[in-house]
Amino acid sequence: MFEYMGDRINNAIKNIRGMGKITENNINDAVREIRMALLEADVNYEVVKEFIASIKEKALGMDVGKNVKPDELFIKLVRDELIELLGKDSVELVTNGNPTIIMMVGLQGSGKTTTAGKIASYVRKRNKKNPLLVACDIYRPAAIDQLKTIGKSLNIPVFSKENASVIEIIDEALVYAKDNKHDYIIIDTAGRLQIDEKLMDELVDISNHVKLNEILLVIDAMMGQDAINVINGFNTKLSLTGAVLTKMDGNTKGGVALSVRHLTGIPVKFVGDSEKMDGLTLFDPERMADRILDMGDILSIAQKVEDSIDMDEANDLAKKMQRGKYDLEDFLTNLKQIRKLGPLENILKMLPGARKAGLNNINIDPKDMAHIEAIVLSMTPEERRHPEILKATRKKRIAAGSGRSVEEVNRLLNQFEDMKKMMKQISSGNMKLPF
Repeated sequence: MFEYMGDRINNAIKNIRGMGKITENNINDAVREIRMALLEADVNYEVVKEFIASIKEKALGMDVGKNVKPDELFIKLVRDELIELLGKDSVELVTNGNPTIIMMVGLQGSGKTTTAGKIASYVRKRNKKNPLLVACDIYRPAAIDQLKTIGKSLNIPVFSKENASVIEIIDEALVYAKDNKHDYIIIDTAGRLQIDEKLMDELVDISNHVKLNEILLVIDAMMGQDAINVINGFNTKLSLTGAVLTKMDGNTKGGVALSVRHLTGIPVKFVGDSEKMDGLTLFDPERMADRILDMGDILSIAQKVEDSIDMDEANDLAKKMQRGKYDLEDFLTNLKQIRKLGPLENILKMLPGARKAGLNNINIDPKDMAHIEAIVLSMTPEERRHPEILKATRKKRIAAGSGRSVEEVNRLLNQFEDMKKMMKQISSGNMKLPF
């Protein structure tokens, strides 16, 4: 998402480089390019108009100091304005209810049921909650089955009841939650192909009957600017507390994310960035602006590491590296940890300058990682701890056992030795940087 728009904006700012100061003449081309980039990304026209006017006004009033380049100042201004447009601060879920009750609403096909499961997983992991999913889409049996499947995959219970009204299901779910010490209740409701009176009446009945801590609207980001009408339609009746934008990992232009807060006042709380159950990211305006401008998102990488990797194990490995005791057993542990982070190409995209370096177009075949793991697993524990004992006959046995070639075994061993040397240099402080 946002890649094309971000690249256009960065290219526009290049035009200012080398200029002695910021003037209306030398920013006109850049501003025009930014305007086109935003409009092509499906950002609302009125939002674009205000955004551009604000940039021009602030840029022309800036003093460029001797130690600051005009293009650096201008890109900081664009970043600040993007953050402002996106909502300034991230807005966390409410988690202090007793119990906390949230209702998921949205049109059919927006990803509402899947998002309910993702949020349940999120609050269990981040907030140490004991969630309960409540199946209240009683008109589409497949929705209840889908929620049960999701709950089973996450080991999170799903409450459902046949031949009962939505209000009866919720009342019984609350009793069940109290008896089983569930402190976070997520109600999955029915969706429609479009907003209609019957749908809204049912949702209003729920909100009048139960004290809800959150009402989250799930929106398919690929809807484009029509999403604003959907948000306003639901908000008029329900007083939404937040929105979740799904399918942000697809070929969506992303413009709706830049328009939602400004036009509706509703904060975007999460974005769905993969189909996996951990594919839910807290919407942070600063991080989002940095991604748009190819400045990277190191904090999100750190968060993924924290969520996926045993930190005690990681610290032990780091100490081994420093002592030069790192072996293929440790390397195997590292491989397993890396696989927990998800597709490597998604991590590479978060690095600063990833698009400029072409890292956003890299496709890493999961089979390559599997082949490396197979080679290491075909070694005995002694061989993994002491790879220097691996001679020709042992390598042939390892190659046969892993279904790979001797050349691949040799390549892995050479790469491992190079990696060990680099780690030793880094830990001793003798690493010479290439710039």
